[in-house]
Amino acid sequence: MSEAEKPLNFIQKIISEDLKEGRVKALKTRFPPEPNGYLHIGHAKSICLNFGVANQYGGTCNLRFDDTNPEKEEVEYVESIKADVKWLGFVWDGDIRFTSDYFDQLHEWAIYLIKEGKAYVCDLSQEESRTYRGNLTEAGKDSPYKSRSVEENLVLFEKMRLGEFEEGVCSLRVKIDMAHPNMQMRDPVIYRIKKVAHHQTGDKWCIYPSYDFAHGQSDAIEEISHSICTLEFEEHRPLYDWFIANLPVPATPHQYEFSRLNVNYTVTSKRKLKLLVDEGHVDGWDDPRMPTISGMRRRGFTPAAIREFCDMAGVTRVDGVVDVSMLEFAIREDLNKNAARAMCVLHPLKVTLTNYPEDKKETMTAPGHPQRDDLGTRSLPFGREIYIDQDDFREAANKKYKRLVIGKRVRLRNSYIIEADESIKDENGEIIGVNARIIENTVGKNPEDGIKAKGVIHWVSADDNIDCEVRLYDRLFTEEAPDAGGKDMLDSINPDSLQVLTGCKAEVSLANATAEDHYQFEREGYFILDSKDSSTDKKIFNRTISLRDTWNKKS
Repeated sequence: MSEAEKPLNFIQKIISEDLKEGRVKALKTRFPPEPNGYLHIGHAKSICLNFGVANQYGGTCNLRFDDTNPEKEEVEYVESIKADVKWLGFVWDGDIRFTSDYFDQLHEWAIYLIKEGKAYVCDLSQEESRTYRGNLTEAGKDSPYKSRSVEENLVLFEKMRLGEFEEGVCSLRVKIDMAHPNMQMRDPVIYRIKKVAHHQTGDKWCIYPSYDFAHGQSDAIEEISHSICTLEFEEHRPLYDWFIANLPVPATPHQYEFSRLNVNYTVTSKRKLKLLVDEGHVDGWDDPRMPTISGMRRRGFTPAAIREFCDMAGVTRVDGVVDVSMLEFAIREDLNKNAARAMCVLHPLKVTLTNYPEDKKETMTAPGHPQRDDLGTRSLPFGREIYIDQDDFREAANKKYKRLVIGKRVRLRNSYIIEADESIKDENGEIIGVNARIIENTVGKNPEDGIKAKGVIHWVSADDNIDCEVRLYDRLFTEEAPDAGGKDMLDSINPDSLQVLTGCKAEVSLANATAEDHYQFEREGYFILDSKDSSTDKKIFNRTISLRDTWNKKS
C-alpha cells in the first residue's frame, strides 16, 4: 500500500481539517524530550509522528529540550538525543531549542501572574502540601498563604530568585481551585527552589519552572500549532489551556494526546533503564539489549525498520501492548532485502580435503546478495583445509539431517560438493577434525555420477579468513511484562540474553566491514560490526536478529 492509499490516523485527520478550515495557516510541531536519559523505542514513535506529519503536510518540527530539572539532566543526554533524531532520518527546523532559552520570559510571566493576583508564594512543606491537596474523593483546602498580598508575593518571589531561601522552604503556586476534580488544577506549583547549576544556564538561576508551566508557554513562544504528546498528559491539558488563557502569550497552541508505545518483553521507564545501567546489568545505555535507540543502532537495527514498526503500531488513543515480534519482523524484512551476504563459522571445525592438492589455491565467486545485482560479488579463497561449523557434521545421522555425515555428501556454499570419509578425535574422544574429499567438477553443477548432495553448508578457508568475536544477543527479559504489578524486573532478566563466542572465522570480505554495514551471515542471522568495542585488530560482530523467530520454541 502506498503512502497516499493509507488511511489517515486521528492526528492526521485533525491536522487535515485544521488546515482545510483555516484554523491554522501552517503546521508546526515539536519533539520535546527531557535530557535525563537516552531515548527509547517509545520516543521513536513520538519522533516519527511529530516529524512525520510535519513532512507530510509541508510543515516544520522543532527539537526542543525540556530542561527544567537540572538535577537529572546532562549534556551527554542532549548529544545522544540529537544523534538519535538524525539517525532516524529526521531534520529539525532551525537551531536546537531549549526550554531554558525561555527562562527569562517564563520568569516575567510568573511575575505577571502574581501581579494579576493569580499566583502566590506558599510556605507549606511538601508533606503539608500533600495533606492540603486532598485526594480523588476529597477536595483539598486552601493554603494559609494563599491570601498574601500581591506586594508580599512579589517580594518573596524575588527573594526566591536571589537564593535567600533554602530548597523546600517555599514555592510559587497558581490560584485555581483546590476543590477541582482534576488534581492537576489544585493550585499547582509553577516555580520551586533548586540550588543546582544548569547545563545550559550555569548558576544564573536557583529557581526553576515546573514542566506544566514551561511546556505550554514554550509551545506558544515557538508558535506551535499542534502540541502532540502521549495519553498520560491528557489530565494535564486543562492546566495547559489555563496557562495559555491567563498569560499574554503570542500564540494559542492546542494539545493532542495519543497512546504511548508499550512493547512486551521490554521496560521503557527511564528510571528503570538507568538502574540497569548503574547496577551493571547491561553495558551502558547503548547496550544492544537495551530498548534505547542508541542500543538498537549498535545492535544493527535500521532507521527504516524502526520507522516501519512505528507505522505498523499505529496512532490511536487506545492504550495497549505491542508484541516485540512485530519489531523483529520489521528488521528481518528490511535486512533480508538489504543486508549483504557473507559467511562466518561460529564454532569452527577443520575439514581437510584429502584429494585436493596442498599447494593449490582457488578463488570462488559469490553474489553480494542473491536478489541484488547492485551489491556485486565477493571473492572466497579456497584451499585444501577449510572450516565448517561443528553443528554441520555428525558421524551418523537420520535422513532429516541435511548436513555433512560420514559417507554422505553436502555442498559447500558457492563451491564444491564434498563427501566425508572419517572423523579425527583427540585423546578424550572429542571430534577435532574431519577428513573429506571434493567431488571433482561440481562447482556450480551437480556431480557426473548422479549422486547429489543432501544439503548446503557454509564454510571459510582455513588459511585465508578473519578471526573474530561474535556476540549473540537475545531479549533482555524472559517475561512479557517484567515490571508489571510491582514485580522486580531484575528477577526476569534473561541469563542467555548475551552469548560471547570467540575464535570465530569469517570470510575475508569482512576485513573492511564498518559499523554501518549490515550482513546476513548465511544460515546464522543478521549481524553488524560493533561500533563500541570493535577495532582494526579485533573484529567484533553483533547479531541483530536470528533468521527466524525461535523465541517461542525456547520458552
